[in-house]
Amino acid sequence: MIVEPRQWIRRHPRGTDSTLAVLLFGITLVSTTWEQPPYVHQWPPLPALVVCAVSAGVLLRHRRHPRLTVIVTTTCSTVLGALGPTLGYQFGSTVASTALAALVSLAWRTDQRTTGRYSAVCVLPLLAASAARTSDGIHVQPDEVGLVAIVLLAAAVADSARSRRDYVAAVEARAELAERTREDEARHRVAAERMRIARELHDVVAHHITLAHAQAATADYLLASRPDRAGPAMSHLIPTLATALKELRATVGLLRHNGHEGPLEPAPGLARLPALLASFAHAGLTVHRTDDGPEQRLSPGVDLTAFRIIQEALTNVAKHAGTPAARLHLTHTGDLLTITVSDDGPPRAVADTAAGYGIIGMRERARAAGGRLRARPKTDHGFEVIAELPTGTAHPAGPSLTDREDVR
Repeated sequence: MIVEPRQWIRRHPRGTDSTLAVLLFGITLVSTTWEQPPYVHQWPPLPALVVCAVSAGVLLRHRRHPRLTVIVTTTCSTVLGALGPTLGYQFGSTVASTALAALVSLAWRTDQRTTGRYSAVCVLPLLAASAARTSDGIHVQPDEVGLVAIVLLAAAVADSARSRRDYVAAVEARAELAERTREDEARHRVAAERMRIARELHDVVAHHITLAHAQAATADYLLASRPDRAGPAMSHLIPTLATALKELRATVGLLRHNGHEGPLEPAPGLARLPALLASFAHAGLTVHRTDDGPEQRLSPGVDLTAFRIIQEALTNVAKHAGTPAARLHLTHTGDLLTITVSDDGPPRAVADTAAGYGIIGMRERARAAGGRLRARPKTDHGFEVIAELPTGTAHPAGPSLTDREDVR
């Protein structure tokens, strides 16, 4: 099985370091046996062998202590350069190969400023050792310039590779963050859509099933006491169930909506309020409606919100109030619509728990439209729901209403 070199190096860092140290030890040691022009003329001197071994051994610590490794290997290379004239070999870049490898490792693991400083720390001693072997130390020799160039080039190449690695890592991190943010936004939108559909399903089911239950109970009672009046009561049950099935089908159809098809019918609004009140009347709940102020034009979202709040509030009266009558009061004042639904039934608590999501859904609808909603028992008896909704077409959920919301 063929393994890429990069993968093998990442998986075996100790083996890589050991191989590199042995290789550089051999190169440095062989360099102490050469003479110009390059040919082997002697065995490696013992002092040079010891210094080469120390330098290669220190190189094994370049991952944990890169700065100290550069200093020690540079010192060893400088010592080899100073011993060259005495031990009979020429000082060159191959003698300083261990120091070059340590400097490259430092540039790969640190920043540009640190690389520049330690490049100077490496170059100056090596240049001094190279110049000391010449009889005329005033004139700069070509091999001295070459040694400096090789050291600086190695540091520059390693620093450039590190900069590119950091840039690629930063780009990948930004891409990952953008992808994670996009996924979070998608989950948030899905959750918001689920809540919206859940509210629609709750309003449709609670309203129509409550009416159907009331109408069926009335018909059952009349069959025993007044059979002649049971027929008209039963006649209202089928349209109620048909309407419930139609709205359920439309709401569930939103889950299959692909974005290219339009809605099957306009969303309900206050224009359908007379039909809504008539459906409650057929179920045995008489709603007395009053209006104050000139009727204002509502945005589609606020119109739907107002209709659903009235529908849910009257459904709660039919289910929980135990009274045959309710009051609906609409107040139009400037850019504000106030809806008040009240009854005179026995006192009851606010159903804000998992057992009753009606008031929770009404409050969420009011907040989404930029308004607020209060649901509370009346001081004497009965219960009331008060919703304040802005009538404009572009009203965000401003703090003037929602921040001062009285949930009771």
